[in-house]
Amino acid sequence: MARAQAHTLEAIAAALILVSSLVFALQVTAVTPLTGSTSSQHIENQQQAVAEGLLATAAENGTLRPTLLHWNASAENWRGATDDGYVEGPPPTDFGAVLDDALSERGIAFDLTVYYVEPGGDRQRLPIVDLGEPSDHASTARRLVTLTDDDRLRAADGSPTGDTVGDSAYFVEDADPDQNLYAVVEVELVVWRI
Repeated sequence: MARAQAHTLEAIAAALILVSSLVFALQVTAVTPLTGSTSSQHIENQQQAVAEGLLATAAENGTLRPTLLHWNASAENWRGATDDGYVEGPPPTDFGAVLDDALSERGIAFDLTVYYVEPGGDRQRLPIVDLGEPSDHASTARRLVTLTDDDRLRAADGSPTGDTVGDSAYFVEDADPDQNLYAVVEVELVVWRI
């Protein structure tokens, strides 16, 4: 009987040591869905490649510039923008449809922003799409776009209007009124998993 009691106490002590070790180990390391790992780095790399590919393809096939020209000169804002000044969702352009297919439908949020330099040299930021605060694991891609004086602004349906960038109240001022070059702007696409 004494031997059985000793074995029982020994088993209870071993179980307490094992449970204590597990509790200590779980308190020391906090594993969350956003914990850095090889797989999360792989996802970030994929998102970076997708964002760069989307901007490069849009610049190549001519859908990026019309998105920048989807400007309502009378309202001095993007077409379809809210009172906050940006579009809540993909812009109503061909590039916006691509962003919706490639990102929104796959659970990836994005911000689309244009940066430009004012004549005084100050760099300005103008959001086109703002879907929230990017996570710490967001990926960013950028592309320069050249605008000319004769680029025509777009109507709500995407068709060119009679207004040109050089003759209207556009978001950026003409960099050199003596030349056809209107401005060079930087388009930034930030993507992150929701």
